[in-house]
Amino acid sequence: MKLNERSLAFYATCDAPVDNAGFLYKKGGRHAAYHRRWFVLRGNMLFYFEEPASREPVGVIILEGCTVELVEAAEEFAFAVRFAGARARTYVLAAESQAAMEGWVKALSRASFDYLRLVVRELEQQLAAMRAGDSRRRAWAPNGPPHAGSFARLHEWYGQEVRALRSQWLGSRSRAQP
Repeated sequence: MKLNERSLAFYATCDAPVDNAGFLYKKGGRHAAYHRRWFVLRGNMLFYFEEPASREPVGVIILEGCTVELVEAAEEFAFAVRFAGARARTYVLAAESQAAMEGWVKALSRASFDYLRLVVRELEQQLAAMRAGDSRRRAWAPNGPPHAGSFARLHEWYGQEVRALRSQWLGSRSRAQP
């Protein structure tokens, strides 16, 4: 895949909200030393910078097809971003605390489009199940609120109740006035 460096740098530093950001220690590719870097997660791209104010990333990791797992390492709170394949690189990262590590592992695990595809599929199945159950529920409670369907139907159902209560209130107010 070919990426335009200027577009990538703009995306990495734009003002849009990020999925996660913070300092992590990144183990060097050729060196055993860890370097403290500022990481920014946007979608399925993990950018890393020298400092939070840097305008261009030092690098980017495209997270598609990766797994995120805890690892034994010299640094505490370490985890790895692994890719499948014989020549694929593994990125070893470490957070500054247990909570930060858990937050990063969760965010990175959810960053791929494959994960989002699974979530959408699961939500579609839940919606189908709710709709199937809703038709059975309506048979038992025909005067109750619609459990599924359009927002407009639900809004209209509750609107009728609000209009009736408002009419009662206005009627009681006019009777109370001399």
